[in-house]
Amino acid sequence: MKTVIIESQHIVPSKIICIGRNYVEHIAELDNEIPDEMVVFNKPNSAISTELNSHHKEQLHYEGELCFMVTDGIFSAVAFGLDLTKRDLQSQLKLKGLPWERAKAFNGSAVFSDFVKINKSNMNERLSLELIIDEKIIQRGSIELMMYKPAEILAELKTYTDLNDGDIVMTGTPKGVGLINKGAHFQGRIFIGNQELVSMSWIAI
Repeated sequence: MKTVIIESQHIVPSKIICIGRNYVEHIAELDNEIPDEMVVFNKPNSAISTELNSHHKEQLHYEGELCFMVTDGIFSAVAFGLDLTKRDLQSQLKLKGLPWERAKAFNGSAVFSDFVKINKSNMNERLSLELIIDEKIIQRGSIELMMYKPAEILAELKTYTDLNDGDIVMTGTPKGVGLINKGAHFQGRIFIGNQELVSMSWIAI
């Protein structure tokens, strides 16, 4: 089973729950419609990777996200995550009205920084993310810009599924998604206000 790291401990998530279309400007850049309700899909534990792949049978797109770990039914830690996507395949599946899993839940499609513990007072609009590619800021987003805030997401997920300790919730991506080019240097950062909580770098392979 694949693990993620929080305070030097290796944690095994049973699942990764992803929120789609949670930033209005990202919805617009992909020419999608604003959904009437929360868009949710899952990734399996096997999707977790420490490597950033540029290809998986086809070239992949990156999506930087604020990601939360669940402990005792609440969001207890935060990390920067990359939701890797087979965009061409996703577009084909959407046109046919089929589920997205084949384009979103493949092996290696979830890449995370270390998780940093947070408390209830941190869970507000001050949390934000930044993705830098080859020394250029490509994505910026924050809780303030989300259509569905973390508390709303947590409440909705609990209406239909159990959240086990160590499960991860990816909360959607802001505008600025694009292709992963082999050899590109990615740096993901999470902030609370102006204070950096965690940072992680990858070289795309």
